[in-house]
Amino acid sequence: MATHREASLPTGKFVDPTPAPAGSAHPEVGATSAPLKSAAFFIGTYCKDYNEDFMLCKDENSDPAHCLKEGRKVTRCAMDLITKLRENCEKEWEAHYKCLEKHNQEYYACRKPERTLNECVFSKLKVEKVIPGASNTPIHLRENTIYN
Repeated sequence: MATHREASLPTGKFVDPTPAPAGSAHPEVGATSAPLKSAAFFIGTYCKDYNEDFMLCKDENSDPAHCLKEGRKVTRCAMDLITKLRENCEKEWEAHYKCLEKHNQEYYACRKPERTLNECVFSKLKVEKVIPGASNTPIHLRENTIYN
């Protein structure tokens, strides 16, 4: 039997009541979803070793507190790359993540700013975009795609 309930919108800021583990405070990356999605493949390449250590740690023990040290390393690595992106390719990165925000976070709609971002990151930071599991020529390197 269906019932009707009036919508209730929160009036204040949500605060998670669960306390963080002792000694676990560390800075956050400080980026929203579009900038993180724009930089995701670069973060994957740049922080590959730290990410693999973190995933191996999680496989060996299911206790979240067990891998905090490895998680902090991943966070610091991502923060380091984001800082370098801001310093070296801010204009290109901003154009790409604003395009993602405008086009519902879809990569296909933002290939032109993606290409300029890829060129900038490779030329200035020497970080190449690698898409895991991509066969043949990755989509971001193809010349003739439906969505340019």
